[in-house]
Amino acid sequence: MAGAAGPRAAPGAAGGDGDDSLYPIAVLIDELRNEDVQLRLNSIKKLSTIALALGVERTRTELLPFLTDTIYDEDEVLLALAEQLGNFTGLVGGPDFAHCLLDSVRLLAVEACVSIAQLLSQDDLEALVIPILRQAAEDKSWRVRYMVADKFSELQKAVGPKITLNDLIPAFQSLLKDCEAEVRAAAAHKVKELCENLPTEGREAIIVNQILPYIKELVSDTNQHVKSALASVIMGLSTILGKENTIEHLLPLFLAQLKDECPEVRLNIISNLDCVNEVIGIRQLSQSLLPAIVELAEDAKWRVRLAIIEYMPLLAGQLGVEFFDEKLNSLCMAWLVDHVYAIREAATNNLMKLVQKFGTEWAQNTIVPKVLVMANDPNYLHRMTTLFCINALSEACGQEITTKQMLPIVLKMAGDQVANVRFNVAKSLQKIGPILDTDALQGKVKPVLQKLGQDEDMDVKYFAQEAISVLALA
Repeated sequence: MAGAAGPRAAPGAAGGDGDDSLYPIAVLIDELRNEDVQLRLNSIKKLSTIALALGVERTRTELLPFLTDTIYDEDEVLLALAEQLGNFTGLVGGPDFAHCLLDSVRLLAVEACVSIAQLLSQDDLEALVIPILRQAAEDKSWRVRYMVADKFSELQKAVGPKITLNDLIPAFQSLLKDCEAEVRAAAAHKVKELCENLPTEGREAIIVNQILPYIKELVSDTNQHVKSALASVIMGLSTILGKENTIEHLLPLFLAQLKDECPEVRLNIISNLDCVNEVIGIRQLSQSLLPAIVELAEDAKWRVRLAIIEYMPLLAGQLGVEFFDEKLNSLCMAWLVDHVYAIREAATNNLMKLVQKFGTEWAQNTIVPKVLVMANDPNYLHRMTTLFCINALSEACGQEITTKQMLPIVLKMAGDQVANVRFNVAKSLQKIGPILDTDALQGKVKPVLQKLGQDEDMDVKYFAQEAISVLALA
């Protein structure tokens, strides 16, 4: 089945002011993507026409990459493509550029091995497919080696357990220590899938003896993308290896990754903690977790800070309320006054999720008082954050806490000197109004909204009048 593998544009793809002479090429390109196998075959047979129209340079730099990126197909289409490329030497600029074709053909060979392997007996696999895969895993072109790494799980399933143990694991070891970072990263991404798909009998020993030594080297790889790729899957090995092996072999690696200089590595470990929690419990990691969380929470890149905020409810649930209150509560409050609005907004939503996890009594004693103190902050942005928090917390906390603790603060803030704060008071009253009882609405909220409805600032007036209308207080 043909399909686009990525954003690469088709060669000759015309824009609104495109060259009309390229229209036939665009038609052929569309046929290459068509669901009808016969149309794809017909289009491949016309590739030389496309190449002639594009010229040798564009054929090399656009058409060939497009073909190898785009076509993941039935055997007969791949065979037809390989036959066409065999006659392409002159169309790419002669013998000096023939290596471009070899890369494409070898890439297609890896793709074809996946399809063909599923149809062959074990003897034929060993005689016909495995030699090609061995060569591809050691190919001089990193793109071919990358393709082997990227397709490894499919190859493993296609050839079965015996050949995997004898032939694919040595190839995988080679890919994990490849000289090109892109290949190592692609292989690292497949570590968990490879281990999951091994036969259960003897699996732990194979992973510990034949895979983990290579993984240990990747933990300290010089390339951050390789380390990040590994960190995104390594936690999943704990459920495969079990408690004892995880503590002995994996825990030291997790702890090292939690201290990695690259924030993405630390984030990937933290985001997959649930796997380890199931096997050994998160307490084993808690003392090392804390410094990593604190560093991420204070990272100079706001997107890193944002990512750790989003994992905080999960962490809180796994670490428990006591550990959270003692070690992490102050971080969550600090995010509320971050200089980046997106962080303050995420921190507000985080509080709501924490209340849902730990309950209203915890909120009343631990969170709400700290939020309400911010109403007196000299920075008006922080005073506005108080209102945003009340908006988020009111529903989770319920009527009693909202009426007794939050509403008096919102009403008091209606007299704020900054118009932005006052019109956010009106918006907050509109938000929390449905939670309040009639007495509070009529006796406390309505008079304040009426006063704001006469405010000298047009925005304050508008939002106050809108709140009065929505709450039916006119």
